[in-house]
Amino acid sequence: MAQNSFANEFGYGDDGDGDTRPRGGSQQASDATIPRILLMGLRRSGKSSIQKVVFHKMSPNETLFLEQTTKVIKDDISNSSFVQFKIWDFPGQIDFLDPTFDAEEIFGGCGALVFVIDAQDDYMESLARLHTTVLKAYKINPHVTFEIFIHKVDGLSDDHRIETTRDIHQRVNDELEHAGIPDIHLSFHLTSIYDHSIFEAFSKVVQKLIRQLPTLENLLNVFNTSSGIEKSFLFDVVSKIYIATDSSPVDMQYYELCSDMIDVVIDVSCIYGNTDAVSNYGTRASSVIKLNNGLVLYLREVNRYLALVCLLREDNFEKHGLIDYNFHCFSKAIQDVFDLRARSLGVATGE
Repeated sequence: MAQNSFANEFGYGDDGDGDTRPRGGSQQASDATIPRILLMGLRRSGKSSIQKVVFHKMSPNETLFLEQTTKVIKDDISNSSFVQFKIWDFPGQIDFLDPTFDAEEIFGGCGALVFVIDAQDDYMESLARLHTTVLKAYKINPHVTFEIFIHKVDGLSDDHRIETTRDIHQRVNDELEHAGIPDIHLSFHLTSIYDHSIFEAFSKVVQKLIRQLPTLENLLNVFNTSSGIEKSFLFDVVSKIYIATDSSPVDMQYYELCSDMIDVVIDVSCIYGNTDAVSNYGTRASSVIKLNNGLVLYLREVNRYLALVCLLREDNFEKHGLIDYNFHCFSKAIQDVFDLRARSLGVATGE
């Protein structure tokens, strides 16, 4: 059977019959300008569950009833989120490295390759598939970033989790060194759909696809210094992943608080606002939560798709007039950055 026939059958070709579901919005861009994220791994490793939980707001418990993926599932995030990328979820039972398939079509336009390993299962077969996948993808596209999700770690004890991570890391690096290409950089993430770790891991994946990331980080640093803010995150409201944060180290407890605040605001909007919670968001939307440890959670809408969530001390929040002015300057700078990006991609912002 010809390669393009396989592309059509399994849905990975440009003209394939993959399950592509753009989800609203007015921004349009050509496929060539939108980064592509590949989700790969063996069957039952949790790839589809990750996609559903992060980008479709599915409850983790509901993923137990997902059907097995039999073809490439294409998800166009660019039409529903301010962040623009595509996700291709590959069925684990099919070896797409077989010469029958067009590897150039699969890996050529890939920005990031996320390989999911089930930490609760025997992962030797997964490591073998990972090794051949990395070698093939790197040969075709040396610029692709490799992200390894050591998944389902919620079911492991702390000691078992540490030992599993160390063993996988060591085996993967030894295989790459034995293949003569030890300079390939692989990032490892411990993930679970039952906590915030999967959102935090995907945030780091997406950040590597944003060329404006250094500019965004610098803007957040200036805003924090000028406003007395301890930590700040720039969240994509639709997916609840953060596209940028300041240069200080990320404390998972702080990230979880800021992420939960997005949920609180959306839930309140659902109850007391319109049916579509995201549509209730506006540039004037804000929320303040004072914690019992002297810290304040402060959320401000940058635009319909982006929210700035900050942590600061209650004493510093008394200068909210200064913070509001600095936020206005920050918001304008953010819009200028993405307007420039949209023009460079030839995309109408539609705002």
